[in-house]
Amino acid sequence: MPVQTFNLIPPDVFKIFLVLFLSFLIGLQREEKKLSGSYVFGGVRTYPLIGLIGYSMAFLSTGERLPLTAGFLVIGGLMLLSYWHKINSSQDAGLTSEMVGLATYLVGALVYHGYFWMASTLVITSLLLLELKSALEGLPHQFAPDDILTFTKFLFLTAVILPVVPDREFGAIAINPFKTWLIVVAVSGISYGSFLLQKVVKDRGGVLLSALLGGAYSSTATTVALAKQSTQFPRPYSYAGGILIASGIMYLRLAILIGLFNQNLAQKLVLPFGLLAVVGVGGGWLWSAQGKNTGSTSQNNKNYLPPNPLELRAAFLFALLFVAIGIITHYTLLYFGDSGLYALAGIMGVSDIDPFILGLTRAAGESISFSVASAAIAIAAASNNVLKGIYAVGFGDRQAGRQSCGLLFSFALLGLIPLFWLLSGG
Repeated sequence: MPVQTFNLIPPDVFKIFLVLFLSFLIGLQREEKKLSGSYVFGGVRTYPLIGLIGYSMAFLSTGERLPLTAGFLVIGGLMLLSYWHKINSSQDAGLTSEMVGLATYLVGALVYHGYFWMASTLVITSLLLLELKSALEGLPHQFAPDDILTFTKFLFLTAVILPVVPDREFGAIAINPFKTWLIVVAVSGISYGSFLLQKVVKDRGGVLLSALLGGAYSSTATTVALAKQSTQFPRPYSYAGGILIASGIMYLRLAILIGLFNQNLAQKLVLPFGLLAVVGVGGGWLWSAQGKNTGSTSQNNKNYLPPNPLELRAAFLFALLFVAIGIITHYTLLYFGDSGLYALAGIMGVSDIDPFILGLTRAAGESISFSVASAAIAIAAASNNVLKGIYAVGFGDRQAGRQSCGLLFSFALLGLIPLFWLLSGG
């Protein structure tokens, strides 16, 4: 019944009401801005009129661009006069209202031509940009100019260089430059997301929040940072629990990365790694709650911020490590078989395990069986937890270090339990 009723509405009537509705939303937001006392062009009447003008000019154009363009120039002239008045009456003059006026004119034209989705998206995006003014204008204070430059370089390498990198295999071990760099992009992208969140919540989080975000960046680096902080703040339970949480997040991060490049391998690991992530995060939170002073104060993590993961040197170093470890893995498997690969996995746990694990992800199902690859990944992750336990003792407070070491060693043993299922072909 509602659909039949909707079909009874003439198309032009529906379009006009849609223009009025979308334009009114913009006018309402601008009307709210007037309450602050500052000069703002237009309101709940002006913007709907601009939208109707855009619709009418599109209607009168009958396929010609000149009338619609002329109307846009007229509205632009009015916006220019508004801006001229603004800069002569206020030192804090912006172009936001005037640009939204031009966008409202285009909304009317888009609706006339039937681009309802585009018109709605334009209005919703405009409203978000207007409402999030304070948050968006505060972003530059969260990031240094070097961070923005680094991100720009990374976008250049990703969007410009990556498409032209050869997507074919070279040599006896089948090195694919495109897939290698694609893996670098994925790892750096996940780490950069965590890096951005840590910068945004810097000085406002706490030990547990640092552990959650840091685990997505690098659980090893987070372990060292939290261990060092534990020497300054006598809260061993909080820091030991936070370190365990970071290791739990590591399993979630690895599951996501593996799933991006080898879904068949991910199907074998998603259940054990998911359970380990829950145990690590949940166990770390419960352990932290045992302390008397479990409040998350910002001074406990304000001195630590990880390096930008999109530094070009770090990206190229990761690519070189990925290729080198891939070569080592190939010849280890060739000459020493599965047992040699498992031994190599244990050794690789004392370093950055991402290149090794992602190398196995690429080879699984081809030169390595899924069972062997998944078992080697589990061993490398468990070995890495042992290394982090040693780091916690070496860099941390005596009590926090001992607690962290005990938790991580136990977590490493727990991480080896899935081997019985993985090696059995489960």
